[in-house]
Amino acid sequence: MKIGLLSDTHKKVEYSQQVIDHLLAEGAEFLIHCGDIVKEEMLQQLKAAGKRYVAVYGNNDPHLAAVHNRYNLVQEPHYFKLAKTKFKLMHLPFYMSADAQIVLFGHTHTFECDFKNGTLYLNPGEACARSKPVSECAMLEITDDAFNVTQYSRQLDEAAFHARHFSFERESE
Repeated sequence: MKIGLLSDTHKKVEYSQQVIDHLLAEGAEFLIHCGDIVKEEMLQQLKAAGKRYVAVYGNNDPHLAAVHNRYNLVQEPHYFKLAKTKFKLMHLPFYMSADAQIVLFGHTHTFECDFKNGTLYLNPGEACARSKPVSECAMLEITDDAFNVTQYSRQLDEAAFHARHFSFERESE
């Protein structure tokens, strides 16, 4: 299963749409937003993508509680199972315990992909290009025996996303 990941879209609606479009073009079957959504329009973009999705509240998202029932918004830490894999989704990297096979987070605006003691810790980076002139996202492909991660980054003055690949052997259950 291919899972498209984005985070920290903030107010950059055009960048979030470009990231979603890219992830869909790369075959994303499910979308996950790791928080700091900021604008309801970004939730509308996720919903309009036509794929199942989940989005977690970030520290800049309390006002989105007013539209909570219109979207698949969750509070952190949020545990769920997808592709026979236990996930923990959050925005703030405060609950970094290895109590899931995959721990997804945002907030730092920095891509992170670390595999420790059978747990994958993954931050897709910033879609908004606020901390640097780069828009980022990631694809997580789950197979029976591996977690394959592709980091996508696009300089704002370039049209194409560039990819870096990581692969981790997953432990059998």
